[in-house]
Amino acid sequence: MLRECELHGTFEGELCPACNSEGKFVMNGRERDQIARRMAGILRHFPEKFDLEMDINGWVSVRDLSNAIARKDKRKHWLRDRHIQAIVDTDPKGRYEIRGGNVRATYAHTVEIELDLPTDNIPELLYYPVSRDELEIHLEGGIHPGGRKWVHLSKTITNAANAGAVHHFHPAIIEIDIIQMQAAGNTVFHAGTTVYLTEMVDAQFCTQVPYDNTEYSLMLEEWGEEE
Repeated sequence: MLRECELHGTFEGELCPACNSEGKFVMNGRERDQIARRMAGILRHFPEKFDLEMDINGWVSVRDLSNAIARKDKRKHWLRDRHIQAIVDTDPKGRYEIRGGNVRATYAHTVEIELDLPTDNIPELLYYPVSRDELEIHLEGGIHPGGRKWVHLSKTITNAANAGAVHHFHPAIIEIDIIQMQAAGNTVFHAGTTVYLTEMVDAQFCTQVPYDNTEYSLMLEEWGEEE
């Protein structure tokens, strides 16, 4: 569940992790998940289905968004701007951003937008998960966005492995040389907390993370325990 501490803002759980106070109830976990999924759909894929105006950089009015969700789902008649803010503030992956009364998704768009995300302080190496069957295809042909507008890269091997495991069994991980990529004139944007975006990655910047890499081996052990 989400609760709000007067001193430290919104938090997830029963007690504020900073001061151990109970805080004020905001919404339960099921409500949070339902609204977050609806936000993702609207802000990444179909704002027009909710009669929402999105600007060229992907921004939508927070007030219009909360009203539109409540209008479509009468069970969410209680939804207000502060509930949208609470979801954004507690999202661990930084999927959303609020600025000046507007909200947007930071990555995973299929709608056409122009990114104005930061391009500084990008790590020297980033990572991308692929199925083991398609590993050689990407090492030889590079990485392309497919059905998305952008290639989504991860900050760490673990981040990439977790993202890839959603779609692939024990995914292989590709390491991308960002220094060389930027030197060649390619732009990389910092989107979510551990997510970075670029138009495509040429094969010359890609190498495989060895299967015996320590960080990757730990992920294999974790997957094995879950099976």
